[in-house]
Amino acid sequence: MGGIDEVAMRVPNLGETELLVPLHEGMFEMPMWDTFLSRLRDVTDCEIASLLVHAPESTSAIQLSAGSRDPAPRLQKFFGGNASGSGPLQSRSMREGRVYSLQELLEHGGESQRSFAEEVLYPLDLRHMRSVRLGDPSGLNAWIVLSSTEEIAPSVSALLTALLPHLRVALRVLARLEQEKARASMTAGAFSHIDFGWMAIDRNCHVVDMDEQAERFLSRTATLKQGPYGRLVPSSPAIDRELTKLVKSFAENPDARPRAVNLSQDPWIDILVSPVRVTSLSLGGKAVAVVYFRGDQSSSADRCQQLIDVFKLTQSEARFAWSIAQGISIADAAEKHGLTIETARNYSKKIYAKTGARGQVDFMRRVLTSVVAITVH
Repeated sequence: MGGIDEVAMRVPNLGETELLVPLHEGMFEMPMWDTFLSRLRDVTDCEIASLLVHAPESTSAIQLSAGSRDPAPRLQKFFGGNASGSGPLQSRSMREGRVYSLQELLEHGGESQRSFAEEVLYPLDLRHMRSVRLGDPSGLNAWIVLSSTEEIAPSVSALLTALLPHLRVALRVLARLEQEKARASMTAGAFSHIDFGWMAIDRNCHVVDMDEQAERFLSRTATLKQGPYGRLVPSSPAIDRELTKLVKSFAENPDARPRAVNLSQDPWIDILVSPVRVTSLSLGGKAVAVVYFRGDQSSSADRCQQLIDVFKLTQSEARFAWSIAQGISIADAAEKHGLTIETARNYSKKIYAKTGARGQVDFMRRVLTSVVAITVH
């Protein structure tokens, strides 16, 4: 234990590369905090160093351990429980920020803790422990637990106390990351049903980043592809030139107005090209534009059938309705379907009456907010 006193002398610094950097980077490791726990175990001369994390409403704690014994004792049974108040949740008797010995935990605990020590810890000769609990406003609870066969030096408690502010920061980052991950997952789930996604591109139209929906979109359409070196290439040369010119203008003027471009009408695919107005660290400052796309896997025939099912239109009304739902003027829709203007206007009146729309804009809104806008994969 001679090394512990030396560690205690430099507690204010904690050894930046030795413990602090691995602690703050640990959430990005697999398994998480493996380097930090290994170094903490070594610097304290303990057999096992563990980190337990208990999420709000969870019925048990997640245990991460580094130690010479395999498998490590299942400490979540010792500290675990649930957030509703039932179960042997040690946080109910552990004061936050105070370092506890094994004996103190057993005195504050119940029969299940004493049984765990006798059945799991003592047979492994793990008769010494130091543990500290940290709570976060998000509801996360965490414990650092050191288990040893030999007496643990008092300076280890000072080390754990000094680590707490850094663990608190790491937990807050983890909680925020998990929150954003959950939100992103739900957003992606919603977008997956309407075939909406995005791609970030640089000034030469090379893809810098994209979401999963965009990856799937590019893999199944010939309308838009990634060419050599990841360049975004529309199938139409005219649209390719338009996109190239547009992106270069965004690189020069980030305040320029976003532009919409139609790539295909059957199935309907359009994109909105917008300048990147805020430099993103994650994109390395390379992206100058974001391409938002709305792609449709369904053909016009599929969409017409859905309009018939939802709004009780006739076949001819549904074909005309799908055209004006895409923003085509009544005159252009009449020409597309070989109708006179008078017939087209009669169609539109019948369509609006059946759908309860007050005009073309209102009809478009009703269609795009109905199940017709959902893409079934």
